[in-house]
Amino acid sequence: MPDAKKTEADAVEAPPKKNRGKWLLFGLIGVVCLALGGGIAFFLLKKPASAESENGAEVEKREAPKKKADHTPPVFYKFDKAFTVKLQTELQDAYVQAEVQMRLNDQQGQELMKQYEPELKHRITLTLMSKKASELNSSAGVQRLANELRDVANLVIVGPPETPKSGTDAASAEAADPGAPVQSVLFSSFIIQ
Repeated sequence: MPDAKKTEADAVEAPPKKNRGKWLLFGLIGVVCLALGGGIAFFLLKKPASAESENGAEVEKREAPKKKADHTPPVFYKFDKAFTVKLQTELQDAYVQAEVQMRLNDQQGQELMKQYEPELKHRITLTLMSKKASELNSSAGVQRLANELRDVANLVIVGPPETPKSGTDAASAEAADPGAPVQSVLFSSFIIQ
């Protein structure tokens, strides 16, 4: 009889083992399905949503150059000496000493800067000499000067624009034309005495 009791006990214990195996199998299948679903979702979301539409293709074409431009390192040109000039007289003599650097559109702009450097130095010196100390005492005044020097440099390198800007002063424009060789003028040091 003890053998009969063992078989009944074995029969009672055996089904839970089979149930654990089924649950383990279902759990593994569920984990694999979740992983595949996550992978598929990642690749679908990775593609731009507007790729199927015609408007989306146009947007991609416009955004592609921006992304490419963001990854290119900036190109700078620094004049070998600081500009030191006497400003226009107000009450007393004032001088400005400025180290000028220019942010260029591309590497080709650096070659243009070297070719036009004598004329650029002359035009920058004349522009600085035309200023008064009171015009350059604020950061806004210095920024206006930087914008004006940027436009002067682009005028020397590219030449005058075919159509003048209507209703705006070229020196007050905040951003340069994206195709212009000189994008901005930066001062490493700027001292007025």
